[in-house]
Amino acid sequence: MPYVESLRVFVRVVERGSITAGGRDLRLTPAVASNRIKELEHRLDVRLFNRTTRKLSPTAVGREFYAHARKVLETLEEAEAAISGFSNQPKGVIHVTAPLGVGKRFISPLVPRFVDAYPKVSIRLHLSDRRLDPVTDGVDVAFVVGRPPDSNLKLRKVMECPRVLCAAPFYLECYGTPQKPDDLMSHACLLLRYPRSPEYYWRLETPEGPQRLDVAGSYDSDDGDVLTDWALSGRGIINKPRFEVAAHLASGALVEILPDTPPLPSTFGCLYPHRRLQDSKVRLFIDFMIEQLRADVPQT
Repeated sequence: MPYVESLRVFVRVVERGSITAGGRDLRLTPAVASNRIKELEHRLDVRLFNRTTRKLSPTAVGREFYAHARKVLETLEEAEAAISGFSNQPKGVIHVTAPLGVGKRFISPLVPRFVDAYPKVSIRLHLSDRRLDPVTDGVDVAFVVGRPPDSNLKLRKVMECPRVLCAAPFYLECYGTPQKPDDLMSHACLLLRYPRSPEYYWRLETPEGPQRLDVAGSYDSDDGDVLTDWALSGRGIINKPRFEVAAHLASGALVEILPDTPPLPSTFGCLYPHRRLQDSKVRLFIDFMIEQLRADVPQT
């Protein structure tokens, strides 16, 4: 089905913003992806993209065609999903995203076990601390740690995760240990920052209720593991799910601070478009991952 494949390439290029990124998602070289777009433009006799040396953006016609092309592909996926329910061997591709730290420690080790059980299924795993939108980014399942966004997506909760403030002993020796939440305002706080990041401020549990603190520091990153490395080297205080730093706390490499007023807990779960649960392979994947994660992820 060359035409359908060309539609898939076109949709991914629009969503990823470049031919290289869109083709990579579909395991195609930039040259092949570019040829698919050219073939589609030739068939339709329109220009679908405005091209410059630095930017690729859909034309007005391209935006209109994208909306219809997505519906065609979604309808085809729903039909294939309905048929796959009659088979004992689900097959196809599942696009999955997860935060870097959680993805490397817990999600990625489980993927081969799932594929071993269902060898006709392929997993495309994308790890990033930037939260992707399952709808606009073409993701089937998005694992998240934090406050779930308000959206039309469905959430399956894995667990509630206590969070902890901690720093290296060296940092606390040099700058003192905060004794109350407001003391954090004069400390170096290491922040996870990216567009629409929820960690431009911290929220702590206090006897008076949640307290918001607009903390700051000289270091921030869009990679949570980088923040942990900085904290271990004595550069500041981090706010992390406890399970991510449990080993460092146990070894004494990091020390918990303000244990009586901890950060608000995070929800660890997976988001997915409602229609994707009609697909048996996605449903099986979500059920498998949640069961295994509840067994594997430390909850204290």
